Amino acid sequence: MDLKEKEKWMKEAIKEAKAAERKGEVPIGAVVVHKGEIIGRGHNVRETSQNATTHAEMIAIQMANRSLGNWRLEKCQLFVTLEPCAMCSGAILLSRIEEVYYGPSDIKGGTAGTLMNLLADQRMNHQAFVERGILEEECRDLLTTFFKELRRKKKEEKYRIKDSLD
Repeated sequence: MDLKEKEKWMKEAIKEAKAAERKGEVPIGAVVVHKGEIIGRGHNVRETSQNATTHAEMIAIQMANRSLGNWRLEKCQLFVTLEPCAMCSGAILLSRIEEVYYGPSDIKGGTAGTLMNLLADQRMNHQAFVERGILEEECRDLLTTFFKELRRKKKEEKYRIKDSLD
C-alpha cells in the first residue's frame, strides 16, 4: 500500500475523530479496510456511553466483524488516529487484523510500539504489521486543540464559580 492510499484511509479515520469531537468526546477515530473498502468505522464514545470499552478501534472492529459475518478480520487494515491502547491492541490481535496504521504515538498508553509493542510480541498467537506516523501532525493537532479547549473551559468555569461566590 503506498503513502497516498494510507493517507486516504487515515483521512477517513480523521472524519470519525471529528465526529467524536462534535459529541464532546476525545477525538479519536478508526476505520477497518478490507479489499480497498471500509467495512468498519468507529470513534470514541466513552463519555456518551459511560462504557470504558467504547474506544474507536473497538467499535470499528465490531462493525467490521458484522460486515464480514466473521470474528476473523484477516486481510484487513486498521487506521486509527492515535496509537492503540492495551485493550484495543488485544482486540486487534484477537480479531487477526493484519496491518495497523496510526498517527501519533500515545506516550501514556500506547502498546503498538511506545510503552510496549503488544502487536509484534512473538509470544502472542498473532502479530500485526504496524506503521506509525500516518498524517501524524493532523491527528496530533486534533487532540492538542481538543485538550487545550477543554482546559480553557474548565478554567473559565472555575473563575465563573469563584466570581459568583464573591
